[in-house]
Amino acid sequence: MSLHVVVAGSSGFLGTHLVRTLRERGHSVTTLVRRPAGPKESTWDPYADDPEKRLDPALIAAADVVVNLAGSPTLGNPHSRKWSDELLRSRVTTTRVLAEAIAAAGSPPAFLAGSGIAYYGDHADQVLTETADTRGHALLTEVCRQWEGATAPAANAGARVVLLRTAPVMDRTSAPLKPLSLLFRTGLGGRLGSGRQHMPMISLRDWLGGVAHLAEHPSASGPANLCCVTTPTNAEFTRTLAKALHRPAFAAVPAPIIRTATGRMAPELLGSVNVRPQTLLDAGYVFSDPGVSEVIATGLAGHAG
Repeated sequence: MSLHVVVAGSSGFLGTHLVRTLRERGHSVTTLVRRPAGPKESTWDPYADDPEKRLDPALIAAADVVVNLAGSPTLGNPHSRKWSDELLRSRVTTTRVLAEAIAAAGSPPAFLAGSGIAYYGDHADQVLTETADTRGHALLTEVCRQWEGATAPAANAGARVVLLRTAPVMDRTSAPLKPLSLLFRTGLGGRLGSGRQHMPMISLRDWLGGVAHLAEHPSASGPANLCCVTTPTNAEFTRTLAKALHRPAFAAVPAPIIRTATGRMAPELLGSVNVRPQTLLDAGYVFSDPGVSEVIATGLAGHAG
């Protein structure tokens, strides 16, 4: 069945690929843009003081699915309060505006709302499905809590809400794999801290396939971990990437240096998040890249679909 999907954040790395994937699967896609609209676009301003200028409510009411991937870049100066404030504001504001528009629709469309795997915080070796709790006060963990909380108006109105808890997406054209590959090719790659911490990830083609699967299957709702089936440790990832690039990986960055250099982002590098994509597995999604070897091979090859 063809769906009408509205996508916010369509100009980013993931959004660009998702729009193309959805259209290839036969769906009609309208993108929300912050400029005069062209074909298959609609102008919105989630920061406008006047609610009527924020977006076209008729467009949301006519949609089958709304996807929000909007937000300022995750990469930035971890010591900058301005950067961290915008990281939070951009995600919460866009999510809340869309959730309120969905709630106001006569027949609320489904809402696939962006989130991050950092929601869980450090759980050591514990295997985490979507029922696990959230722990700690790391920057991205706090952001994810409020980000997901902004979907409440849609959920309270009875909309199907899926929280896209996205792990780092591995592809040679984007961070983190692009800069890591360059580092490893020079022979300077190595584990972070002890290397025993679990390091979630997913290939681009499985992220795209997983999100499309969640959009197309109305039984899927609630949190959804977008990660490979078996989460490697940082040491396992390091060995696998070094082997794939035919380079040594003897270096190691001590934890104290990481904490000093990355500030409030250090828990994202040193914390352990051993996640499993149970929602996707239960919904019948079959992963193309279930483990670290497949994720890296696909990422380095650049296979998006």
